Amino acid sequence: MAPDEIAKPIEQSLPGATARVTTDGMGHYEAIVVSDLFVGKRSVPRHQMVYAALGSRVGNEIHALAVKTFTAAEWAETKP
Repeated sequence: MAPDEIAKPIEQSLPGATARVTTDGMGHYEAIVVSDLFVGKRSVPRHQMVYAALGSRVGNEIHALAVKTFTAAEWAETKP
């Protein structure tokens, strides 16, 4: 599965979100998702929102997915 096939449903399910997905080519993916829908939410609910966007793909076409979530303000702080 191509990284954009993972990023697209995330961005569609989380309006205004930006998702950047990378892969090692072996079914393992990493997604960085930036969305203000995460404001006020802890890590677990944020990740649940991302996994819900992908539905049954997780555990099937997507063998493993590491998720990092940020609000826009948090993401801006990660930049030097």
